[in-house]
Amino acid sequence: MMESQRKSSGEDSPGERGLLHLWKGYSCSLTPDRVLLPRPVLQVALGTSHGVMLVEGGQVYSFGALPWKQTQVSEPLEPVLESTLSGQRVVSVAAGGRHSGAVTEDGGVHMWGENAAGQCGVPGVSVVPNPTPVGVLDPDTCPPHSVRILELACGEQHSLALSAQHEVWAWGSGSQLGLLTTAFPVWKPQRVEHLAGRHVLQVACGATHSLALVRCLGPLDLRRPFPDKCGQCHQQLYTMTDKEDHVIISDSHYCPLGVELGEGEARPGLGGGSKAPRLRSSPSEPLLSSLSSVSAPPASPAGPPEPSSKDPGLTQPQPCGTDPEHVLPPPHPTEPQPPPPCPTASGHSHPQAPQGRETGNPQRDPQPSSAHVDGSQAAGGGGGGAGAKSSPYPDEQEVKDYLKRLSDQTLAEQTAKTLAGATALQPVLEPDPPEPEAGSQPPSTASSTLNSLVVSCASAVGERVASTYEALSLKKMMNYYYPSVGVGGPGGAPGVAPGGPGEGGLDRVLLEETMQGKKSSSLGDIREEEAEGLRRRLSLPGLLSQGRYAVHLLSSSYTSLLSPRLLRKSSRPRLQATPLTPVGGVPEARELLPSLHTEVWSWGRGDQGQLGHGDTLPRLQPVCIKSLSSKEVVRVVAGAHHSVALTAQSQVFTWGSNSSGQLGHMESPSTIPRLAKLSEGIRVWDVGAGEQHTVLLADGDCCQPILYYSGLQVREGPALQDLPWAYTQQPVLLPFCMNLGYVSGVCAGGQTCVALADRNVTGFIASFHELAAAERKLYCKLSSIKGQILRPLLDLESLGSALGPCAGLFQMVVARFSHLCHLSGQHSAALTSRLQRGRQVRGLVLLDNSSIFLDSYREYCCSVGNLQVMGGFQTLAKPCLDVFGKSPEVLQRLAESSDDSTSPSDLLTALFHLPLLHLQQYARLLLKLAGCFEATSEDHQQLQEGCSRFEALALHLKRKRKEAEYTCHFWKSFPGKMTDSLRKPHRRLICESSNKALTLQNAGRFSVNWFILFNDALVHAQGVVPYKSLFSTHHVFPLATLWVEPIPEENTGQYGLKVISPEETFVLLACSSMEKTKWLRSINQAVDLALSVSGQEAGASASGAGQRAEPPISRTASYTFYKDSRLKEATYEGRWLAGKPNGRGVVRWSDGRIYTGTFKNGLEDGYGDYVVPNKALNKSDHYQGHWKEGKMHGQGLYRYATGEVYEGSFQDNMRHGHGMLRSGTLNSCCPSVFIGHWLQDRKCGYGVLDDITRGEKYMGMWHDDQRQGTGVIVTQFGLYYEGAFCNNKMMGTGVLLSEDDTTYEGEFSEDWTLNGKGVLTMPNGDLFEGSFSGEWGSGLKVTGSYFKPNLYDTDKDKTHSVKLGRLVVCAEDKWRAVFEECWSQLGCEAPGQGEHSQAWDHIAVALTSSRRQHRDSPELGLSRTQSKTLESLEFIPQQTGPVTMETYDSIRHYLIKACDTPLHPLGRLLEALVAVYRMTYVGVGANRRLLPQAVSEVMSYLARIFQLVRFLFPDLPEEGGLIPEPSSLDTKESSSTSNQLESPKPGRVVSSSALLLPVLLPRLYPPLFTLYALEKEREDDAYWDCVIRLNKQPDLALLAFLGVQQKFWPVSFSSSDPVLGDKQQVLSTTKDSCFASAVETLQQISTTFTPSDKLQVIQMTFEDITQEVLSLLKEDFLWSMDDLFPVFLYVVLRARIRNLGSEVSLIEDLMDPCVQHGEHGIMFTTLKACYYQIQHEKIS
Repeated sequence: MMESQRKSSGEDSPGERGLLHLWKGYSCSLTPDRVLLPRPVLQVALGTSHGVMLVEGGQVYSFGALPWKQTQVSEPLEPVLESTLSGQRVVSVAAGGRHSGAVTEDGGVHMWGENAAGQCGVPGVSVVPNPTPVGVLDPDTCPPHSVRILELACGEQHSLALSAQHEVWAWGSGSQLGLLTTAFPVWKPQRVEHLAGRHVLQVACGATHSLALVRCLGPLDLRRPFPDKCGQCHQQLYTMTDKEDHVIISDSHYCPLGVELGEGEARPGLGGGSKAPRLRSSPSEPLLSSLSSVSAPPASPAGPPEPSSKDPGLTQPQPCGTDPEHVLPPPHPTEPQPPPPCPTASGHSHPQAPQGRETGNPQRDPQPSSAHVDGSQAAGGGGGGAGAKSSPYPDEQEVKDYLKRLSDQTLAEQTAKTLAGATALQPVLEPDPPEPEAGSQPPSTASSTLNSLVVSCASAVGERVASTYEALSLKKMMNYYYPSVGVGGPGGAPGVAPGGPGEGGLDRVLLEETMQGKKSSSLGDIREEEAEGLRRRLSLPGLLSQGRYAVHLLSSSYTSLLSPRLLRKSSRPRLQATPLTPVGGVPEARELLPSLHTEVWSWGRGDQGQLGHGDTLPRLQPVCIKSLSSKEVVRVVAGAHHSVALTAQSQVFTWGSNSSGQLGHMESPSTIPRLAKLSEGIRVWDVGAGEQHTVLLADGDCCQPILYYSGLQVREGPALQDLPWAYTQQPVLLPFCMNLGYVSGVCAGGQTCVALADRNVTGFIASFHELAAAERKLYCKLSSIKGQILRPLLDLESLGSALGPCAGLFQMVVARFSHLCHLSGQHSAALTSRLQRGRQVRGLVLLDNSSIFLDSYREYCCSVGNLQVMGGFQTLAKPCLDVFGKSPEVLQRLAESSDDSTSPSDLLTALFHLPLLHLQQYARLLLKLAGCFEATSEDHQQLQEGCSRFEALALHLKRKRKEAEYTCHFWKSFPGKMTDSLRKPHRRLICESSNKALTLQNAGRFSVNWFILFNDALVHAQGVVPYKSLFSTHHVFPLATLWVEPIPEENTGQYGLKVISPEETFVLLACSSMEKTKWLRSINQAVDLALSVSGQEAGASASGAGQRAEPPISRTASYTFYKDSRLKEATYEGRWLAGKPNGRGVVRWSDGRIYTGTFKNGLEDGYGDYVVPNKALNKSDHYQGHWKEGKMHGQGLYRYATGEVYEGSFQDNMRHGHGMLRSGTLNSCCPSVFIGHWLQDRKCGYGVLDDITRGEKYMGMWHDDQRQGTGVIVTQFGLYYEGAFCNNKMMGTGVLLSEDDTTYEGEFSEDWTLNGKGVLTMPNGDLFEGSFSGEWGSGLKVTGSYFKPNLYDTDKDKTHSVKLGRLVVCAEDKWRAVFEECWSQLGCEAPGQGEHSQAWDHIAVALTSSRRQHRDSPELGLSRTQSKTLESLEFIPQQTGPVTMETYDSIRHYLIKACDTPLHPLGRLLEALVAVYRMTYVGVGANRRLLPQAVSEVMSYLARIFQLVRFLFPDLPEEGGLIPEPSSLDTKESSSTSNQLESPKPGRVVSSSALLLPVLLPRLYPPLFTLYALEKEREDDAYWDCVIRLNKQPDLALLAFLGVQQKFWPVSFSSSDPVLGDKQQVLSTTKDSCFASAVETLQQISTTFTPSDKLQVIQMTFEDITQEVLSLLKEDFLWSMDDLFPVFLYVVLRARIRNLGSEVSLIEDLMDPCVQHGEHGIMFTTLKACYYQIQHEKIS
């Protein structure tokens, strides 16, 4: 066949790749044929008698028998190009029995070949001659979207597709589809719903069965709840039975509807085209039917084996625990059939014994019934018996009867009969205790029904469980808790044909369970290799039967049911569970490397055991093969009637038909996965399965792979016809494999085998094979150590007590060993996959993500070193003796040691250091790969860099091992109490002074000093010579807080080293200059490594290369003080400088105090956060602010535990300076707020107290926390008092005014108490003069004269006015502390006393420190605007010589920015002034009588701030000074305008109001204008009443009333309505239209703040009036006041300004004096006159 295109493999020329070789059988004289193609072959797939090839470029060729090709009659002589696919780029191909498939780059599917069973997915035709697209559409989307496919698998009559979403789609015919359908063929691809939601990695198809490799579910997927009831028969999935000595919860529900249909049977009433309901369940497997079905006998070696016929009759599933005699009879073929089997909570059908039948009674079951035998024989390859019904299904009535019997029968009866029938022929398997694992729901998250059952039986089970367990020995319980082998129940397999596998069925089943312990069970969890094996739940021994659990530990919440004695007993000797496989794999490599947590699922026909569930029953839906769940399967393949699974450990598991030895072993039964028999050291990494053979690709002794064959010997040619049929007993080596080159993959199908090989190109292929083989070898080695060493040790009961303090370290070693082992397994699988496909360097995880490997090896080396330092390997010697005996051959073999005298501890040390040797392998192989590329290529550079990284780490870890050995030897040499206290896992010895090379200066005569330098500390041990215990005391100096300085020898003549620690400083004397240099270098290098993060991870080395000469003098470290009285037992963590805390840090005292902030020279200095717990109130005092020399100093915020809050200035831990105290939030005192001056924690100076409870506000002087001196009190009831205070009382002369203007001026003795001479004036002018006594408002006693003003007296004579403001604190004396703090921030001791240049330096320091503080404390973060303002403030306005207008503008802009940020001293000053001003005049302080004080206070602010500004800018003229004008342009302008009446421009005369009011007044405007409004309330009310009345008039009437000349009356006005036109005529009814623009302009006066802005609005109003009159008169004219005043009066009236009187008063009080007599002054006078005119306007 294809002779012209084939030649011997030995004729190949070098430099080729993708070479295809074919052969049949395993004869020694066999020479494979090579298929010649123009391009390298990338993939090949074989069917029964044909094959397909994918070559480079995406082209597809077919070869072999192609009967579906219409133009071909016989087998073609050469491969046929599938030209239909020429326009497509194919990425994957597959071949089935007689059909083929291809997947294109865009995920499309093309099928061709036979289509009688629908396997090509093309409806209506039986043959598809050419590749035809097959649409895989997702019906769940609307409209249905096309599903992208990754790969295909083809069987005899079906096809499977794996989608990009890792879901499985199926079409064709047979139960192997796994679909919930009732009619075949299935033409349209359908999703396999039972695998929906799972991550399928690979699919494979046999003749009549299917396999899927599935990634185990993650932790989130395991939390999905189970259903409570069966989805079809609606029976409870869980039941509970209370027996006399135990309580049983059973999940042995068996759905009688879960049987399979024959393929050729009629299905009346059931349509195959309808979509089956979607079903999702957990990945568990159905209960074993206890081998109740008949296995097919193997073919005799004397004759040729025939494949099983496609007989539609299949074996009927038999309920567990019943004999075949009582199997339900099948229904009539014409009756409607029940649906497929329903999954239980575990996802499968559970057989259960029907009522009235004893379990497996041998007397009642001499041989199987005819119906059962006939069905079994049909399944095994024979025809059905004559007496058998054509359908194996029960009819509907029988199903109903069976369900009724099932519901009537109690679980207790079933249990008793099951236990009584222990000698039955059918085995009753005892499953392992349940455990949570990937793929099965943990018991703690079971359904609500199960939980309710557990709760209900808790009381009954408690005592019984305790007594049962205490009756057992602890050894027996632990053996059950950690089972090493499975325990099978008695029984046999009935109905087995003589001479077949059924002979000795009982013995074989028992033997198989004993040796394997892996038999698949839907309930028992047989994973025993991983971490879950150490966390298994205890089950009652002897009380478990198939499908039942004795309940006592279904979750951790039920441990209270156990006896306390039992819990103590069981927990005492064991280590904490250590996972031997990382759950979920290596986190960093999860997305980069393939997963090893996999499961194998199978479904379809099982008549040859090819499903691997321990029986020959069919499965309609995918079921998990539990025995493979922990085997790390990475690839599955399916032969015609057998299956193969390849694991990451290079093991091959096979199951199914073994008629020709294709399983690689001759053990039986072959219905469960078993290991193929291969020689030790053979590592298989690819497999292929044909009809009756299996081919294996494995690592040989050299890097070139070798091939093994297992199965039937193929006879071809007349010379072989007379030879007997032969097959292998176990895999045999194919001798020709070495001639094929470097085989990268194998495939099998029909009777043919295929190998894809490469020739070694520049050594790259060989190097790549060597790298992958080395990784596989490493993983197998590590897995052997894990399984043969670690697991037995961890299972040892006494391990925990034997290890003692090293137990945790050993667990860490085991965990990191497992982590490294798992990573190697993942990497080996990735390399194998890349070897079979890409064979490219780019994208190698070893290079692109080398940190994963480097970190894993570094962490593992660290844990091994820690265990070695603590003597862990010596302590493991006794446990090894208990496990391995006195001759530890296992240890010697794994450690590859030939010396029998080597101790177990040394062997363990060598074993645990074994993985580290692989780093050199990495470096060597990467370097070897780099040599295959040109030196200038990117691949070469990447490989060289990877080689350098691994080589550097290998050398580093080698040094680490030596350090650990050196340290371990040191601890052995110096035993004792001091050693026990100093010995720590991470601590490594660098050097020590036992040779007296180092002594302490000024040491005592008889004292002995010993210095030991570790990688983390310097230890000073001291003792006295005569005493037996030489070193009685020792002190540990952490290296992170150790500074060492050499002392110059010329000064002292000694070789001294000065050592500085946070609390001690001492001098060490070396015996020589060399010793001094050695110790200095060693200490500095150790300190440097201890400080660096990499040094902490990698450890210290005395001979480390590339170290700095000296460690940094400033560093970050942690230290706990033990001597310092202030910091004793406090821990500091932060920056250090020469032994003192310096910089940012945190101090935590033992009493709970915490300081977080900056330090200087060991003391708190700068900004810090201080918390002091208050145990009495169970709260904390909290201070945030500035510190100086260890004390609170500067601005800060103190929140007291009592609820008080102080914000202000501190000095020497006391409130000192300006500050505000809020009291009464959480305590019983009256709430109040005080803002003012403090002196040594007491109120002193001017301050304002707002007594919220009494509704009073005091503004005056204080002394020693009491009101003393002059002051003002206002109340919420309108009372106003100003006068003297003494001892916190009104005492002395004062003035008291009430809201109705009743006034008293005289003597006071108490608060609001009159006592002495005075004058009481009534609002109407009446007055009393004399002596007064009594409290105001409670009745007064008066002795004196009453005066009534004369009716004819003038108003001036009548009014006895009291002038306010004489007895108040003058404005200049207020808030002195606020301004003094600002001056101090500028470096001045007193206002104006200081250097101008130093002030700017202080500003720069303040801005820098504030920015750093806000950067370090994000909660204090600045806005983006403030950050930009700070950046602009870094530029100081430069001025040289006299101030010009340009300089003046720059100064003004700088002041605006400086006052906008509180981080600038001026901004902080302004913020404080605004706070005190609002505190004074808001709330109760909003009293109209305070207006003069408020205005004078503003003027005082201006004067004092202007003093600060002139200090910063000395060239700025004084108040009222002129700024020189420019010489040229301004001179001409001034001469041309000299004749015009013009006031000086505001910008040319320097004034504090013009410069500072725009910054200050907007912030003070609300409280100030409120006072103006209260003061002018009466006048404004009269004015507003007149405005309201006059504005009722139309425009012309109002103009006439006001006396405006008619020539100034507007004739038309602009209209805002475009419909009416631009101009409208003024009518007699027109209103609010004349002078409208001027009115709108004047209304803006209420939106401005400063007097200059308000005057500007007035000027613009006059300009608008003038402009409108000019447009009306159309000639120039000059205003006279007689003409202007009425017009302006009209505008004022129409503007309707509500508080015009307040606006006028504010302008008058704060207006710049330089503009009072200019144009602005005249205009303001006009506005003022209008206001008074309106007030007194008479309307007739």
